[in-house]
Amino acid sequence: MNASLADFIRPLRLVAFAVALTMGVQMTQAQEGLKIPPPKQDIAETGRSQTAVFAGGCFWGMQGVFQHVSGVSNAVSGYAGGEANTANYRMVGGSGTGHAEAVRITYDPSRISYGKLLRIFFSAAHDPTQLNRQGPDIGTQYRTAIFPQNKEQAAVARAYIAQLNAARVFRAPIATTIEQGKNFYPAEAYHQDYLANNPTQPYIRINDLPKIEHLRTLFPDVWRKDPVLVAEAGAGG
Repeated sequence: MNASLADFIRPLRLVAFAVALTMGVQMTQAQEGLKIPPPKQDIAETGRSQTAVFAGGCFWGMQGVFQHVSGVSNAVSGYAGGEANTANYRMVGGSGTGHAEAVRITYDPSRISYGKLLRIFFSAAHDPTQLNRQGPDIGTQYRTAIFPQNKEQAAVARAYIAQLNAARVFRAPIATTIEQGKNFYPAEAYHQDYLANNPTQPYIRINDLPKIEHLRTLFPDVWRKDPVLVAEAGAGG
């Protein structure tokens, strides 16, 4: 699938979303952009670069958010949850691969903690209460998920979900799954830096730019105006 075809597919989802509304289909109001408490449990600073892998809807927006976070040196769009031979846009878009559109975040734990990344993930980057969907995108490939890179990340993620659910921060229980032992596979080159390269595209304007604004207003202490781009850092970094 080439970039022009990908550009064509995403706006069609917005049309389907509008049609569903006119037909009276019940849609869940997005809850990203909420101010939530920090996690009570976190990971101690290690002094070396670490990675985190999150999924929460279309990877264009998720990547775009974390590219604006200070302490993040790279954020790569890709696939996690399935096998290597199905880690491509055409197959993942058809569901059934086990993959979710995900983002691998490389960060400096001396500047930003894993717990702070989780807080951004849950509050600014997506709505963690939506099951197997995110906004107009529907399917397990758009599920909310955390792919821990070690047992410490898994423990912190589980504890934070329990903390937020107990505090009833959201109107509904968190649907985020914790999926350990899953590899991450970078997405095709035309998906990288998509939000930064296409800020006026209708899908981006409606669904993703508000998330960037949520990050700026909720987390001014880690807000970075100029995003770190894969084109500069590299997809493997």
